[in-house]
Amino acid sequence: MSHWKTGMSKELKKVFTQKDLEAFAELSLDDNPVHLDEEFAKNTPFGGTIAHGMLVASLFSALLGRHLPGAGTIYLGQNLKFTKPVRPGEEITARVEIISLREDKPIATLLTEARNPQGEIVITGEAVVRLPKN
Repeated sequence: MSHWKTGMSKELKKVFTQKDLEAFAELSLDDNPVHLDEEFAKNTPFGGTIAHGMLVASLFSALLGRHLPGAGTIYLGQNLKFTKPVRPGEEITARVEIISLREDKPIATLLTEARNPQGEIVITGEAVVRLPKN
């Protein structure tokens, strides 16, 4: 019998710095100036630089692989909706919650949400994972 239950959740917090954005740009090859060039970004609808959406969404991977369900978890799928920009220096709270467990296979679906300091959702979606054997 699985020790995972619907409703179980975990969260973590992270402040994304401009240095984080630069490192992600180098690793991902996404050097869009809206993330890196304040002068360019001032002339966008955002009025300044914003974090890469996928950088912020990577918090879900950290939660799933290290906290819930934890080590050995394998991502099978993820959908994401980006609803608000994340500014450098904002503390983001990412949260995952088990919303369903398959009875026939060790597979779970989790709600994935990230919120800004005002409590507004900046990313929402669902992850499907293979549960670890332990």
